[in-house]
Amino acid sequence: MLRRIGSRLTPGAGHDAPQPVQRVAMLQTWRRLTFLHWPYEPMDVRRLLPPGLELDTLDGAAWVGLVPFEIHDLRGIPHFPETNVRTYVTGPDGSHGVWFFSLDAARLAAVVGARVGYHLPYYWATMRVSPEEGTIRYRSRRRWPHASNAITELVVQPGKIYESQELTARDHFLTARFRLYTALRKGLGYAQIEHEPWPLTRVTVLELNQTLIQASGLRPPQGPPLVHYSAELKVKIGYPQRCV
Repeated sequence: MLRRIGSRLTPGAGHDAPQPVQRVAMLQTWRRLTFLHWPYEPMDVRRLLPPGLELDTLDGAAWVGLVPFEIHDLRGIPHFPETNVRTYVTGPDGSHGVWFFSLDAARLAAVVGARVGYHLPYYWATMRVSPEEGTIRYRSRRRWPHASNAITELVVQPGKIYESQELTARDHFLTARFRLYTALRKGLGYAQIEHEPWPLTRVTVLELNQTLIQASGLRPPQGPPLVHYSAELKVKIGYPQRCV
């Protein structure tokens, strides 16, 4: 098992948030979230990272994720779908976190706010998340002025929730991340994230067609993804800070 010190993974105990968010910028509830991950050659992913970040690998592979979900309870903005393309990195102080290649969202106010406040690469998109007889359908297409061929079409069928002892180090590596990194105007920055351990569920992919990963500058993913699902999670997000 892995233990976190700060935001760092070391051999040991649990998977709670490594430290509380002292100054909360946003409270959110994430619902109907699906993680899809594929292994990549590290050199293919490393070239897309900014200076100051090191690629975080597992078993010699970089991992790229496609993560569609819904954001609820964000003050001032009704709920909306989002899909992000991401990989995993280590920052200058050794803290582990997430680097986003792109984030598509269906609310223009959220796109503008995140671009201005966090300098994250958000894109405005037409999106829908639809529960359908035990399955969940995600649809997304970027809106003008972005390329409309950047899409996601995904149908999944959630299954039985994992018991904590069933989850492996790889499951935690891909999901237990409590820091996002971003490129601020004058260097690298980060924001801390706090939430309870993910209630992860088995899930089956029934349909998948996506081009968001390729739009990020990566080759198309090869083979079936490693998939996890979570029905709901409450999240605190801190203000952006400069890496030192």
